[in-house]
Amino acid sequence: MLRWIFFIVFVVVVELYAFQAIRTVTRLRWLLYAYQAISFFIILYIAWSFTQFDRSVGQNRQTLFTMGLLLITYLPKIVLAVFMLGEDIIRVIGGLIRMFVGEKTDSFLPDRRRFVSMAALGIAAIPFLSLLYGMTKGKYNYKVRKKTIYFPDLPENFDGFTITQISDVHSGSFAEGDRKDIEHAIKMVNEQNSDIVLFTGDIVNTHAHEMDAWTESFNKIKTPPMGKFSVLGNHDYGEYVTWPSQAEKDANFAAIKDQYRKSGFKLLLNEHVKLNKGGQEIALVGVENWGHNFKKAGDLKKASAGLSKEDFKILMSHDPSHWELEVKHSDRNFHLTLSGHTPGLQFGIEIPGVFKWSPVQYVYKQWAGLYEHVGRYVYVNGG
Repeated sequence: MLRWIFFIVFVVVVELYAFQAIRTVTRLRWLLYAYQAISFFIILYIAWSFTQFDRSVGQNRQTLFTMGLLLITYLPKIVLAVFMLGEDIIRVIGGLIRMFVGEKTDSFLPDRRRFVSMAALGIAAIPFLSLLYGMTKGKYNYKVRKKTIYFPDLPENFDGFTITQISDVHSGSFAEGDRKDIEHAIKMVNEQNSDIVLFTGDIVNTHAHEMDAWTESFNKIKTPPMGKFSVLGNHDYGEYVTWPSQAEKDANFAAIKDQYRKSGFKLLLNEHVKLNKGGQEIALVGVENWGHNFKKAGDLKKASAGLSKEDFKILMSHDPSHWELEVKHSDRNFHLTLSGHTPGLQFGIEIPGVFKWSPVQYVYKQWAGLYEHVGRYVYVNGG
């Protein structure tokens, strides 16, 4: 009960401060009334939608829309509230100084400055527009991002070895109208003509049947010379719903693992395979999900059993927090880790080589792109 009180107080404070910013910028009554009405109905819809959440069904298009609406509404308003609160602190300090020096003023607090509210609205527009883009166009704006990495101990025959990584399909979020976009993405994968295709998890949101309508499409991903491999993501365990029985949960998990097979991918479950090229080998290691705030089923020791520190290793691990907390300091020496998990640049802004921002970066240290630590790399698929 106490947490709900804190939550309600937080929402009220944020709403009041956000309204202060709007009111400082404009005095048009109809615009202020419209802002209040829209905010009120959004709050009502979000509250109603959360009451409709069915733990036996789990995440669906309505819950995804509600979460998106919550973020797109309150993240910008929180930015506004921070600016307005900061201005209030300065106003109070200024009022106290004037009071102590005996300066006569009509009011203890000076009026709000329009410039501050304008600046706050400008900054708040960044997360608003990035989230709006992510919810509408960003999720279908598939791009090929190419990176070249050099390793001094890479076996000579693997010089120029190419990898295509895909991640976080979340097929339960697709609608039939998305088929053209999905087919286009698969065509882009095939056009790379890579040596290997790697899929770093989350084939569904929760239920195995979500993938049924898309298996044929994903089977169109051509099998390259070194094969197609995958690992599990946190959503693949079906842990975000209430199951009638453990047996049904286990059956769904088995079916999800089978969905990878049906889509033509070899699923690596805390194990590794050797990739051979001209008599030389590198190891492809795949762990189950391991996340700082999510399921920790990944087992590096088991997955790399029999491999030496000197063996060249590529690791597939869905959650990039695994690299930060376990992999990059491991004495087993994983040369390259491939991850996904974060919405990354789907809900972000990037000017290549100049600027890259996403709200995800406040949760994950490695959230999109290539990162390096003393010669060990992680690449996070941006979603």
